[in-house]
Amino acid sequence: GLLHGLFGSSGSRPALSGFPPSLAVAASTRTMAGEKKILAGAKKAVKKTKQPVRLYAKGLILGHKRSKSNTYHSITLLKIDGVRTREDAAWYAGKRVAYVYKAKKEVKNSKFRVMWGKIRRAHGNSGVVRAKFLKNIPPKAFGAPCRVMMYPSSI
Repeated sequence: GLLHGLFGSSGSRPALSGFPPSLAVAASTRTMAGEKKILAGAKKAVKKTKQPVRLYAKGLILGHKRSKSNTYHSITLLKIDGVRTREDAAWYAGKRVAYVYKAKKEVKNSKFRVMWGKIRRAHGNSGVVRAKFLKNIPPKAFGAPCRVMMYPSSI
């Protein structure tokens, strides 16, 4: 009666509606400690090569903030992958941005250099953000990729 209505036809596992089938099965299979170790061992066997983890979001430098005749060189517009709304863009406010580029002359045994900036606020309603860099971004960088770091975190 009542128990059958709560737990469905399986008897021991509660029905987890609203979850994808893979998550529902993982959430509902509570096993003993020995069985968990077997599952963990099986998981490790599947994952052979460890891929490097990207700790930043990909972004694109669009250009300087501007009006019809004025350009504001100190403010750079960025487009972040996967950000389509002003609310999503607000989450990135305060995050660090790195524009990594390659120079001709080697400094400290590296030809790569970095310009650091910080995301200030959203720009418009479609997920573009305004950023301020320590030194203004050169026009050569327009259209180039940049890295939006996941720090400092507010979570």
